[in-house]
Amino acid sequence: MTYIGRYAPSPTGPLHFGSLVAAVGSYLDARAQGGRWLLRMEDLDPPREIPGAADGILKTLEAFGFEWDGEVLYQSRRHAAYAEAAAQLLASGAAFPCACTRKEIADSGVHGLEGPIYPGTCRHGLPPGREARALRLTAPDQVIAFEDGLQGTVSQNLARDIGDFIIRRADGVHAYQLAVVVDDAFQGVNHVVRGADLLLSTPRQLWLQELLGLTRPSYLHLPVAVNPAGEKLSKQTHARPVSDTQPGHGLWAALVYLCQEPPEALRDASIDVLWTWAMAHWRREPVRGIGSQIID
Repeated sequence: MTYIGRYAPSPTGPLHFGSLVAAVGSYLDARAQGGRWLLRMEDLDPPREIPGAADGILKTLEAFGFEWDGEVLYQSRRHAAYAEAAAQLLASGAAFPCACTRKEIADSGVHGLEGPIYPGTCRHGLPPGREARALRLTAPDQVIAFEDGLQGTVSQNLARDIGDFIIRRADGVHAYQLAVVVDDAFQGVNHVVRGADLLLSTPRQLWLQELLGLTRPSYLHLPVAVNPAGEKLSKQTHARPVSDTQPGHGLWAALVYLCQEPPEALRDASIDVLWTWAMAHWRREPVRGIGSQIID
């Protein structure tokens, strides 16, 4: 079976070093195994997007020498596919309309791995006088586990650790968890290589894949780049954009971050030379078990 990987940035700002690390890791893992590498723009959430950011990310990736297979897939053009999947889940009884607000859920006082756990208020029907706001998926009271290519065995009881989770928000936008599994299946992705900040969301995606009858890809979660305060590099933590004018320096730094130990003689090498070396020497083992690393 041909290896099919992907990289899926969100256009919430320019490409920063943490995003570059994820791109480099996923690209090398695919190319080192003779696989395809697809590009998907996760422009699903208009309020968070920055005008021009998607084009800026593509320009930066090109400057760094990334070569993707096929056309870029834009999630903003895939709403019908997400709506169809959501309708399927609703019709099967796996999903239910929910009238609860964030404050009501937070006030329930039960906290899980990623915040307040939904108390099940609307699971068996909307309360009298309330109208549906979001669409939620019922979380099973069972352990869902997978073997990550770097982080080892990951398991969650979704009902106890996460709770019933949203697949369509109150504003009508379909949630990342639903969109990502629909798009991975649509594109034939069978190897997901991404940052470990998404590790805890993977069991939710596995559950959605099972309910929708989709094939489970293999997963590999790379170390997340964090600042000295332990915060993930992002727009919110004021991460600096990578430089398009000196891509060799950025690629070198990403290879060092991923513990690939490029030779000192290649520090000022061209992008083509660095990629040739990196593809020939890519190794997963040096970053096995590392969830995050500090970048100054």
